[in-house]
Amino acid sequence: MIFTETKLKGAFVIDIEPIEDERGLFARSWCREEFKARGLNSELAQCNISFNNKKGTLRGMHYQKPPHEEAKLVRCTQGAIFDVIIDLRPDSPTRTQWVGKELTAKNRKMFYIPEGFAHGFLTLEDDTEVFYQMSTPYVPASASGIRWNDPVFNINWPEQPKIISERDQSYPDFN
Repeated sequence: MIFTETKLKGAFVIDIEPIEDERGLFARSWCREEFKARGLNSELAQCNISFNNKKGTLRGMHYQKPPHEEAKLVRCTQGAIFDVIIDLRPDSPTRTQWVGKELTAKNRKMFYIPEGFAHGFLTLEDDTEVFYQMSTPYVPASASGIRWNDPVFNINWPEQPKIISERDQSYPDFN
């Protein structure tokens, strides 16, 4: 796996290193030892799938409050998304900065998102599926979010979202 750190310390885009032959390809998508060697959270407590029927569906921006913060490894297994993370770590020099990456079934890129970040995505195709690996189980009482269009972050989404849940629209301004 090839780890490329983003401008937000501790957040990585991960590319697979495919071994190809006449059958197709084989590649690792997870290696506890490679994550540990980079000082990344290598715990795996839960895996989730998000299936989205329509292009333009926005999910986010979600995070879990302490003490249930979670690291995530996100991959698009069908279709395409514009995946966005925001650094919310109180002592971080990049606090309130965001990074967005296109993850597709074809490019097979993954996004490693450390604890203390908000996460969300916009689907770029119909019938898009996203696979998440998390370091901590979901705790409903710790679930929180920030609004996808909060002017504090000024996220440059590639297109206007068409479908957003009531919950995701109702998050308060960040302060």
